[in-house]
Amino acid sequence: MSGVQDVTASPGKSAIVMVLAIPDYGKAKPKILDLCGKLDALVRSQLNRFPGSATGTVIAFGAEAWPRLFPDRPVPDELQPFEPIVGEKHVAPSTPGDIFIHVRSARMDVCQQLAGIISQALDGAVEPIDETHGFRNFDGRAIVGFVDGTENPTGDDTETFATIAPAKTGQADFSGGSYVFIQKYLHDIKGWEALPVEEQEKAIGRRKYDDLELPDGAKPENAHNAVTNIKAEDGSELKIVRANIPFANASRGEYGTYFLGYAGKFSTTRRMLQNMFVGDPPGNADRLLDFSKAVTGTLFFAPSPDLLADLAENG
Repeated sequence: MSGVQDVTASPGKSAIVMVLAIPDYGKAKPKILDLCGKLDALVRSQLNRFPGSATGTVIAFGAEAWPRLFPDRPVPDELQPFEPIVGEKHVAPSTPGDIFIHVRSARMDVCQQLAGIISQALDGAVEPIDETHGFRNFDGRAIVGFVDGTENPTGDDTETFATIAPAKTGQADFSGGSYVFIQKYLHDIKGWEALPVEEQEKAIGRRKYDDLELPDGAKPENAHNAVTNIKAEDGSELKIVRANIPFANASRGEYGTYFLGYAGKFSTTRRMLQNMFVGDPPGNADRLLDFSKAVTGTLFFAPSPDLLADLAENG
């Protein structure tokens, strides 16, 4: 795989993420389809120039954009505007977005160059809503100091949970595609760092130094990894692939995490969010949210590489 639409790539790389609006679909569509068609070549060019950069890009489309860009295509089953989740203390807001671009690489300069090329290709077709530059933190740790992505599936399970399975006969086939949910979190880093390490560990559900999971007897019910651990009716664990990135603006005292979840079923992601913000039972909300505020929330669909090429050619 060239790195285009690779939603299973390992997290912990530098990244640039962009959320874009489409003000005029008639004007924008030709440029968007052209980008879809040449995105693979753009990524391959970077990989040829910088073979150790592990560069990849994902383009995804929002619930309002998909039917307007591709009116002759069915809409993915779970692609719809994200409905806010309101708990007793915390809110997962819903924010707009028509196109999502995720550029990641082992090198930030390569990220910057590719993001610039993509932006030039879309010049005049889109308007920026948000752009966030994330970096690989020490040992792949989140900005709050704990290793991130430990709960991600591994091996063959990665693709199983991150992408849509082949459709049954007679259904629209979106296999290989992925539902992309994004949330930008801002952390009360002063309040968090004022907590003793033992209290931080109880909030996360893991030890800070060696990343070992706390035993059940020592892990509170509202620990982050407890509330996000959900199971299917048959008792099997349901997972998503997280590609979270830390970001910061030190002069403003701004420290955050850009949550980026790829899943074959958005219903899995939503259950995790419901548990975090409302709690199961209600009131047992994620302790980490006492120090982390979600300021965005948008759902997109990332087509498979094959479908992306087909959309570019046939609309």
